[in-house]
Amino acid sequence: MQRRAVTGVLAAALLLTAGCSSGAPSAGGNGAAPGRTTAVASPSGQASTETAPPAKGSVKVLRTVAEGLNSPWGLAPLPGGGLLVSSRDRATITRIDERTGRKTELGKVSGVSPEGEGGLLGMALSPDYASDHMIYAYFTSASDNRIARMLYDDRKPPGMQLGAPDTIFKGIPKGVIHNGGRIAFGPDRMLYAGTGETGDRGLAQDRKSLGGRILRLTPDGRPAEGNPFPDSPVYSYGHRNVQGLAWDGKQRLFASEFGQDTWDELNAIKPGDNYGWPDAEGRSSDPRFHNPVTQWHTDVASPSGIAYARGSIWMASLKGERLWRVPLRGTDLSAAPEAFLTGTYGRLRTVASAGGDKLWLITSNTDGRGTPKKADDRILELEVK
Repeated sequence: MQRRAVTGVLAAALLLTAGCSSGAPSAGGNGAAPGRTTAVASPSGQASTETAPPAKGSVKVLRTVAEGLNSPWGLAPLPGGGLLVSSRDRATITRIDERTGRKTELGKVSGVSPEGEGGLLGMALSPDYASDHMIYAYFTSASDNRIARMLYDDRKPPGMQLGAPDTIFKGIPKGVIHNGGRIAFGPDRMLYAGTGETGDRGLAQDRKSLGGRILRLTPDGRPAEGNPFPDSPVYSYGHRNVQGLAWDGKQRLFASEFGQDTWDELNAIKPGDNYGWPDAEGRSSDPRFHNPVTQWHTDVASPSGIAYARGSIWMASLKGERLWRVPLRGTDLSAAPEAFLTGTYGRLRTVASAGGDKLWLITSNTDGRGTPKKADDRILELEVK
């Protein structure tokens, strides 16, 4: 397929107010009421730092950490060492020793119903992991997408180290496609989740739906205080399929989004804003919608996970088979993206910070849409600038 060049679009400073739809969505599923309050400017009042990105980036593959993974999706680095990886299709969580590549299966997550793009998707560690040893997971069940937490007890034998899932949030619509699935705890210790519209385009603007949203929850699964809509978990809406969430050094939230046929997006998320889908794909002149920071033709992107390192957002691309770098220079978000590893490792699913100038990168060639090589799928360690 002929590759078309990336197109960067205008980016407004994040402190400016973007237009919102006059029809504010309710939370849908979990008992929220319609209406809205004044959007909060930031989810956290904590101090922040930001590293200025270099004019030109670089990526060096330091090593292959692990090989032979089946449909890997979520990644959660453990504070004491080790990487937890979810298998979308097998519904298992595996611990990888990042020094030796040794794999230890913790167990299978009960209640997961893999189909199409659904299954065991994103993972995140509790903000109190040191004391509670809780793993959070987003997965597709027989009836919906939901978020559960489970105890990880490494004193038990392999295969028996996962406790039973405790569902903290449910009712997110499911489909064969567009299940979203990325979860992450923010600087405010709240849980953020990207959801998809399941292929039913209207859900993204439906006031009663949880599809096509970014949600913000307490660790117990309740709507977080300060959300832009009263008693609602909804943080932003009008999304097609969000699979990447990351905060920069100024604690600004960014999200990647799959387009349909024309434009994929990287968005700067402002609470309460409407990101346009299905009325807008990519940049729009409609003042109701928040425009993306950057947009790409779908054949060079199809973005999943994102991470922040060295003053830039790094974005893993599936169909595009490359790692994108988007430099962030203060409030100027108009710098042209750079592509790395194009076609070298196939489809790229998840990228996560490994601290400093290092990243973990997961390939996705065994997901039914790639062309697996003998060692696929794998985890790579990168050094980036």
